[in-house]
Amino acid sequence: MITRRASEDRGHGRHGWLDSRHTFSFARYYDPHHTGFRDLLVINEDRVQPSRGFGAHSHDNMEILSYVLEGALEHRDSLGTGSIIRPGDVQRMTAGTGVTHSEFNPSTTEPVHFLQIWITPDTENLAPSYEQRTLPPAELSGSLRRVASKDGRDGAVTIHQDVEVFASRLDAGTIIVHKLAAGRHAWVQIVEGQLDVNGLHLSSGDGAAISDESELRLDAKTGTHFLLFDLA
Repeated sequence: MITRRASEDRGHGRHGWLDSRHTFSFARYYDPHHTGFRDLLVINEDRVQPSRGFGAHSHDNMEILSYVLEGALEHRDSLGTGSIIRPGDVQRMTAGTGVTHSEFNPSTTEPVHFLQIWITPDTENLAPSYEQRTLPPAELSGSLRRVASKDGRDGAVTIHQDVEVFASRLDAGTIIVHKLAAGRHAWVQIVEGQLDVNGLHLSSGDGAAISDESELRLDAKTGTHFLLFDLA
């Protein structure tokens, strides 16, 4: 069973300096039919204007991934971490017992466009931690590149949950297949392009919840960039 979550049906917040699209309920946006999927709680597509950003704020008991699509995002936190996240980077922050951080667009001329992803951890009150990896573009081309997983294999960031996150860029006409183990579920999120998933057509900004499927046939109709979440 595959259920499309249309891009235009997402929650939408405009705050002058921030344009945010919410796949699932978030902040003032609440949709009782879209409060997350399995352990995937948040996918926000954010665009932040130059020299603006999210001031210091706190989180706890959450695994937070940031995936930059365009521009740059400056991260600072109460662990003493300071970094710049750029396209091709994936960042993981374990909020655990509590962490304060800020996210800022350091450019004075260019906006930053990124995905913010929250996953519920399998254990509460972990020690807060931070991790960042750079993914060579060639590793995403024509394949599913593991970018986050519980065991951190293949150079992925480590998340404290039974979830695997893959990123991919497919040329038009490319077809790849992802096997789902018995009892597993998936979410596909289209960053850009057009992709058929087992015959269901998805376009930029669309997502799809997937259950009771043994494999996913991913058929790129145009050049396509997407994320795939393999979930318990």
